[in-house]
Amino acid sequence: MDATLVEPLAGFQQGNAWVVIFANQDDLGRAAATQAAGVISGAIRKQGRARIIVGTGNSQDRLIHWLTQQPDIDWKSVEVFHMDEYVGMPATHSASFARWLKTHLADLVPGGQFHYLAGDAADLDGEMNRYAAALASAPIDLCFIGFGENGHIAFNDPHEADFSDPKPIKRVRLDEKCRMQQVGEGHFPSLDAAPLEAITLTCPTLMSARDVIAVVPEQRKAQAVRDALQGPLSTKCPASLVLTHPSVTVYLDKDSASLLPRAD
Repeated sequence: MDATLVEPLAGFQQGNAWVVIFANQDDLGRAAATQAAGVISGAIRKQGRARIIVGTGNSQDRLIHWLTQQPDIDWKSVEVFHMDEYVGMPATHSASFARWLKTHLADLVPGGQFHYLAGDAADLDGEMNRYAAALASAPIDLCFIGFGENGHIAFNDPHEADFSDPKPIKRVRLDEKCRMQQVGEGHFPSLDAAPLEAITLTCPTLMSARDVIAVVPEQRKAQAVRDALQGPLSTKCPASLVLTHPSVTVYLDKDSASLLPRAD
C-alpha cells in the first residue's frame, strides 16, 4: 500500500508535547505509524528488542493499520502489551481489548511476543500482579494512548486517576460518560450492558515509556483535547498529564483540534 506521507495542517509546541494536526484520520494514522516504526526499530538496533504498550479501540484503528504496513519493523523482536480490560470479560467477546489487540495487530504481523490482560481471570489480583511483573521486567520504549471523551487515558477516568499512583495496575469503576462512550462507539447496545469495572495500567505506568504517541481523532474528542492541551494539569482531565512527558507527540485531525485556539 502507498504509505506516502502528507504534510500536517499545523504543528506547534505545547508544554513538552509536539502537537500536529492533519486533515483526516488516515493521514494522522500514517504519520503516527511512521514515527512509531522509527522508535521501535531504533530500540531494536540499540538493545535487541522493543517493548511497547498499545492503546486499543476505535481511535487507534488507523495508527495500528498503518503500523502493520511498515516494512522495516522486525516484529520477532517486539514485545507488546495492551493497557486495559473490562472486569469479567472473556477475550472472545467482541468488545474485549485483548481480542482487539489480537485481531488488529497480533494476527497481522509475523512473530512478536504479545501479553494479554485477562479480565475474566478467577484470581484478578494475581492476574494484575503477573501482568505488572511482566511490564516491569525491562523498560518500556513506546506507549500509544488515546484520550477518552471524559479525558481519560487507558481507563483512568477523572475520579480514578492519580498522577502519583503507587500501583502499576489497578481495578477501577468506570464513570457514566466513559461507559456511554463505549455504547456510542457500538461496543455495547445500552448503558446497562456496558461493564461497570475494568482493570487498567495506571497513569505513572503509561508515562514510564521512553516515548509516547497520542492519537486523538474525531470531533467528539475536541473538548478533551482542549482541556488536555490548554490546561490546567489536573486529574479532572487525566490526558493533561501528557504535557509533562519528556518525549511525546500528539496527533490530531482537524475535527479533534477544532476547539484549539491555534488550530488554524
